[in-house]
Amino acid sequence: MAVYLTKEKREEIYKEYNGSETNSGSTEGQIALFTYRIKMLSEHLQRNHKDHGSRRALLTLVGKRKRMLRYLMNKDIVVYRALIVKLGIRK
Repeated sequence: MAVYLTKEKREEIYKEYNGSETNSGSTEGQIALFTYRIKMLSEHLQRNHKDHGSRRALLTLVGKRKRMLRYLMNKDIVVYRALIVKLGIRK
C-alpha cells in the first residue's frame, strides 16, 4: 500500500464508515478507502502533472469506486445515499 496510508489511518477510515476497524471487506469501508486514496492521488497529480503512472492508478481507483458504488446502489439505496452525502462525492 502507499506510504501516505498507514495502518492506523486505514483502521480509522474503516471505523468511521463501517463501525468496525477490522472489517475491511465491507462495501462502505472500501468505498471510503478508495475515496481517501483518490483524494491523495489527485493532490499528488496537481503538483506532479507528468506522473503518468500515478494518473493511471488514479483512473483505476475511480473505476473501482464507481463499480462498488453501483453495487451498493443496487443492494441498498438508503445506505448508498447516506454514504455519498457523507463522503461528498456526487454533486
